[in-house]
Amino acid sequence: MAHESEKSLLDQHKEKHFTAGEIVRDIIIGVSDGLTVPFALAAGLSGANASSSIILTAGIAEVAAGAISMGLGGYLAAKSEADHYMRELKREEEEIISVPDTEAAEIAEILSQYGIQPHEYGPVVNALRKNPPAWLDFMMKFELGLEKPDPRRALQSAFTIAVAYILGGLVPLIPYMFIPIARKAVVASVLVTLLALLIFGYAKGHFTGNKPFRSAFQTALIGAVASAAAFGLAKAVQGG
Repeated sequence: MAHESEKSLLDQHKEKHFTAGEIVRDIIIGVSDGLTVPFALAAGLSGANASSSIILTAGIAEVAAGAISMGLGGYLAAKSEADHYMRELKREEEEIISVPDTEAAEIAEILSQYGIQPHEYGPVVNALRKNPPAWLDFMMKFELGLEKPDPRRALQSAFTIAVAYILGGLVPLIPYMFIPIARKAVVASVLVTLLALLIFGYAKGHFTGNKPFRSAFQTALIGAVASAAAFGLAKAVQGG
């Protein structure tokens, strides 16, 4: 009974750990692109002397298209991971049946890499050979380094990335909703977006284990360079 309780606690901890990491990664992907791409688009259109209403319309259209594209990309990436896992699972299952001695030798080799001696891992190898499902699970995790994907992962990833992109993409467009003159709105957009990039970069650094202040600066710098390039290119094309 105590063993089952410990296993339940470990499973819950593992599930929470992996789910949280994947969600944070999806949010980072969505918000990062959402803040940068519409920001650069709005700045570029401002450089071309477009009106705030036109910039807002184009920006919203880009946010919608970008959210769909990014969400679909997240879905396909997660689906691809799941398909890869199933292919490797089938291959490993066939090898356990067709070449069991070779697979058993691979278990021994894996365990020996952790400093476990032959007389210590021998019983483990024999126990796994008597339990094919556990044997297969062991090989997937320790030989191939693959964890069984959550069947809900693809849809969850698509939704998380899309929503994060929309939330990030609306930030640089907010000033254009209230300031009709684009050259004034773009200044407010730059300030608001750079502040959002700094906050987002700091949070990203905190959650990913990097230096938060360095992450904040790098994230804001990338957004600033992207918008400046778009603004300058629009000015150059218009002048030409």
